[in-house]
Amino acid sequence: MDIINVIYNGLGITEFVKPSIGITDVLDILIVAYIIYKVIFWIKETRAWVLFKGILVIFAFAAVAAILKLHTIIFVLSNTINMGIIALLIVFQPEMRKALEQLGKGKIFSYFTRSDSASDEKAAARTVDEIVRAAGKMGAVKTGALILMEQEVPLGDLERTGIPIDAIVSSQLLINIFEHNTPLHDGAVIIRNNRVAAATCFLPLTDSNEVSMELGTRHRAAIGASEVSDAHVIVVSEETGKISLARGGVLYRDLTTEQLKTMISQQDTANRKKLAIWKGRQTK
Repeated sequence: MDIINVIYNGLGITEFVKPSIGITDVLDILIVAYIIYKVIFWIKETRAWVLFKGILVIFAFAAVAAILKLHTIIFVLSNTINMGIIALLIVFQPEMRKALEQLGKGKIFSYFTRSDSASDEKAAARTVDEIVRAAGKMGAVKTGALILMEQEVPLGDLERTGIPIDAIVSSQLLINIFEHNTPLHDGAVIIRNNRVAAATCFLPLTDSNEVSMELGTRHRAAIGASEVSDAHVIVVSEETGKISLARGGVLYRDLTTEQLKTMISQQDTANRKKLAIWKGRQTK
């Protein structure tokens, strides 16, 4: 039996009529497909990409339920679709607003300019060395710092809260950014593809009640950023000069520069291996 008829029968539609398609219909479909394609690429720059993948899973689950004729699940999904659309508008409201703003500025397709230098192991190792060196020097003189190393989850929405930099990562640059009483010292630095993407970025604070009361805003922001992304978030305490690393909502405190480098490097190596395996499968 045709798969389309199976899905339609599962949804309670007794007859499927194949429509006639003309040239204008094909053009209409191509335009809509192109717009959707571009929007998806823009969404990949924000945390909305994670939510979008979750929605795709729900649609896939609905298709399976229709094929297997799981009537209860189909009934629930069909009766909540209107509320689901409203919920999506609410959830994606910040991203849609930013998309319209960028559309007016002509920058919505900036995703295509992203560098592929993250796959360069030599450049990645140099970036880690520079960050660790900067953290050690700032810790020695108790200069507060907050650095995010972007991984697979894009940090475009956080980056837009700061000031664009787009410079090669160096310990001297990072130290200069976080120097006391300088214009860029307040906020976080975001590093993407081995470059300093932006500074003075604002981060979401964690809502966890398990965070120690002795931790200040900088550490709470680090934990909050690590909860909504897979970034490595390096923190240098302004009060004690101690170095910490937030990852996956967990804060690893009082690290030496060697420990910091090991933790970042091991995770980055694991990520590169996963990427290499995935690329290998794609080329087979």
